[in-house]
Amino acid sequence: MARMHTRRRGSSGSDRPVADEPPEWSDVDSEDIEARVVELAEQGHDPSQIGMKLRDEGVKGTPVPNVKLATGKKVTAILEDNDAKPDLPEDLRNLMERAIRLRRHMEENNNDAQNKRALQNTESKIRRLVSYYRGDELDEEFTYSFDVAVDLLEG
Repeated sequence: MARMHTRRRGSSGSDRPVADEPPEWSDVDSEDIEARVVELAEQGHDPSQIGMKLRDEGVKGTPVPNVKLATGKKVTAILEDNDAKPDLPEDLRNLMERAIRLRRHMEENNNDAQNKRALQNTESKIRRLVSYYRGDELDEEFTYSFDVAVDLLEG
């Protein structure tokens, strides 16, 4: 399958092995994992960063290869249960940050055609994601604009 805004095909990556239960060497209690997830979220980490920190650093010195296998819930579900859920979905937040950077770059370099195209593609992705999340994660009347993105992320 081709990527949306390029002529190249996506590169295939490795898949995680199929498993129904956590490995025997990872015997961390699910309550400890949930407490660590909430602690990392309060420090300002995104859900994907929390998963990587648990994989690399672990809980009490023991790595957690897969939070869902260990606790039965995904990181975002744990955050939602503990009222530590971020106000914007992570993928939408990252795209908005990129759009803000590109827009500010365009203000200084208005003849940069490649970045103008990149900004158009990024804002197109944002609009598609907003329509996907509208009603569930976002308000029903939410619409994307540069000013709204700046207010949400920097305000």
